[in-house]
Amino acid sequence: MSSSTNPTHTSTIGAIGTPSRRNTELALLVFAVVIPVFAYANVGLAKSGSIPAGLLGYGFGLGLLAGVAHLAVRKFAPYADPLLLPLATLLNGLGLVLIWRLDQEPSISTVALGGAKAPGQLMWSTLGIALFIAVLVFLKDHRVLQRYTYISMVIALALLIAPMFFPAVNGAKIWITIPGVGGLQPGEFAKIIITVFFAGYLMVKRDALALASRRFMGLYLPRGRDLGPILVIWALSLLILIFETDLGTSLLFFGLFVIMLYVATERTSWVVFGLTLSAVGAVAVASFAGHVQSRVDQWLNPLALTEDGLVQEPAQVMYAFGSGGMFGSGLGQGFSRLIGGLGAKSDYILATVGEEMGLTGMMAVVILYALIIERGVRTALAARDPFGKLLAVGLSGAFALQVFVVAGGVTSLIPLTGMTMPFLAQGGSSVIANWALIAVLLRISDTARRPAPAPAPSTDAEMTQVVRP
Repeated sequence: MSSSTNPTHTSTIGAIGTPSRRNTELALLVFAVVIPVFAYANVGLAKSGSIPAGLLGYGFGLGLLAGVAHLAVRKFAPYADPLLLPLATLLNGLGLVLIWRLDQEPSISTVALGGAKAPGQLMWSTLGIALFIAVLVFLKDHRVLQRYTYISMVIALALLIAPMFFPAVNGAKIWITIPGVGGLQPGEFAKIIITVFFAGYLMVKRDALALASRRFMGLYLPRGRDLGPILVIWALSLLILIFETDLGTSLLFFGLFVIMLYVATERTSWVVFGLTLSAVGAVAVASFAGHVQSRVDQWLNPLALTEDGLVQEPAQVMYAFGSGGMFGSGLGQGFSRLIGGLGAKSDYILATVGEEMGLTGMMAVVILYALIIERGVRTALAARDPFGKLLAVGLSGAFALQVFVVAGGVTSLIPLTGMTMPFLAQGGSSVIANWALIAVLLRISDTARRPAPAPAPSTDAEMTQVVRP
């Protein structure tokens, strides 16, 4: 090799660097703010025939939150995925519009029901953005979370058990009451923390869990001693369902573990065992838990009248979807008030989407959720470390399960569970926790897409060194 050749000058992607795509994110954020503002104006025109007085304030507030979040990503996670933040902002903005639209109905905005919910939801969204920024600032590397694998399990179990010591709300013990703050659902935060535990545990134990003792009907059956983890998780989810009558959290908790177990081991047998245990547990609990049984009865007989001779909420939701048609009645022109209660803004907010935006709008909202899930899975594929891959898959899986459970319950595919639609439905705990989930995904994405450091420059001695034959 001659002295004119420099071996350190290589042409690699890491040396050249990858585009940060922050300008793309900013352009998408503009649309993510403009679309909800347009929807807000549309509702005002439909309800009163004039532009609502709070349009500028809403647009400025949503734009400010999106801008601050974008600056935080640009500063602390410059190579993160450019779609996650705009997608979450768009869903959050549409959720605020839908809640404000339902606030205009006197029958579901009375003092007895707590009054208007849109201002409170905007406050919770602001807190969610604040937590989003805090995660990006203080979580420099997602691999640090692996150190707290078993601590996260203890914290998650404490959060799941805490509602047992508080009174039930609408038949389920999923709330804790904090003086001066109000009610919080700790299960929303537990889903993120338990994912950290699952990712850390499965990264260490995946080889042992992937071993099979024998093959039966095309499935590799796991060894008896390896069934312990899934049986423990099944028992815990069953206990949550029994003592808190919380079907949604149980399905989320157990389903998340099965998904991550399958990704870690690539064994279909774990999925079969998981689904079997889930079905057995749900049937067993539904046979004696009154709250769960009533939801199953409403699912099986949605058109049955109540004891007072009134139409049940599932039937009103079916009528709402049916009257929406292909393109809907228009924002602000539906009859979601017939659903009544707080459910119209939380459990059944998708009914308003289906009635006033039609099948087209409903599919658009579903696609927005699907894109968030897809970007999360893409982040998992791009992650350079096993822990990051499992953590990104787990967070995406938890988000996907929650969307499926809520949408499936509203559309009568499965019994209603009482969980909230991420970003869209009214609920402070949900919007704060999901903003934290997006922040962790962005951190993993930033680490995965960050270019490798350039090699150190050669010294003069190295440059003048000649390799002799």
